[in-house]
Amino acid sequence: MEDQTGRRGSPATAAGGPGAPVRVTTGLAHRHRAEDVFPVSWVRQSDVRFRVTARWPSVHSFFGPVDDRHQDPMIVGETLRQTAMALAHAEFGAPADTHFVMRDLEISTDPDRLLLADADEPVTVDVVCSEVRRRGRGLNGMRTTMEFHRAGHLVARGTGSTGCTSPAAYRRLRGRHLAARDARIPLPEPVAPETVGRHRAEDVVLAPADRPGSWLLRVHTGHEVLFARPNDHVPGMVLFEAARQAATAASGRRPFLPSELAVSFSRYAELDSPCLIDTEVLDKGEDGVTVRVSGRQEGEPVFAATLTCAPTAPARSPR
Repeated sequence: MEDQTGRRGSPATAAGGPGAPVRVTTGLAHRHRAEDVFPVSWVRQSDVRFRVTARWPSVHSFFGPVDDRHQDPMIVGETLRQTAMALAHAEFGAPADTHFVMRDLEISTDPDRLLLADADEPVTVDVVCSEVRRRGRGLNGMRTTMEFHRAGHLVARGTGSTGCTSPAAYRRLRGRHLAARDARIPLPEPVAPETVGRHRAEDVVLAPADRPGSWLLRVHTGHEVLFARPNDHVPGMVLFEAARQAATAASGRRPFLPSELAVSFSRYAELDSPCLIDTEVLDKGEDGVTVRVSGRQEGEPVFAATLTCAPTAPARSPR
């Protein structure tokens, strides 16, 4: 296995001794800014089970509150993603220069437990790693399944499958696109932020398309959170957000607080050609709304997602 620097080490070296907390660094979480790292530390309970402590801030430049009561449910998916990469590096031997690819992600949340009033409370994340695939002494991929508790309540569940690729294999896979990483389509004007549930135009990842229920993916490679490092393709996190924004716009439900969200990725989304986002509202009523969202580029499927927004409880009266 490896310690936080990516060097080989014994379990005691990497984890500070059996049962001792390990701090999540920006490097382990693949983020540049400390304020963008949501898992704080973890304790190993077995070879495949871990207990993680996370923090979900009440104020954040991108994962901020969606209204005056609720935190952004998308922070659950981002916490899962960061936690999976940190454990892959420090507990399962993935070298520091590993390229990760997200294959699928599912989360279910209780929006009535994602309250700003609880933002100061730590989040306890129980993690189980399964489907662990080895490449020699390193890691080829695995699935992580997580339960999130805060203030004594179950807030969310999630699972995701992540693949690991070495730099050499990634260069063979992405050679033409690596050579053209600076070739990108012009940044189009965004749709109005309020129609997709955002407060700032720079956080909008959709642009108008030429038919109802469809949008163009808006890829702002200078965004400090969505593109925290140079990339030769659109990160899965951007597609994840595009699905939520498209579901918000298609359903007219604001805020759109996903109680169920499932997304699968079939290929890389490239920077140098338009990606069309289509939606289909499957069910809409007082009990909630379900929206199917898909992305296509050059006629090929990129991702498919289904999002359900359940009604939230009315605000409680002050005592």
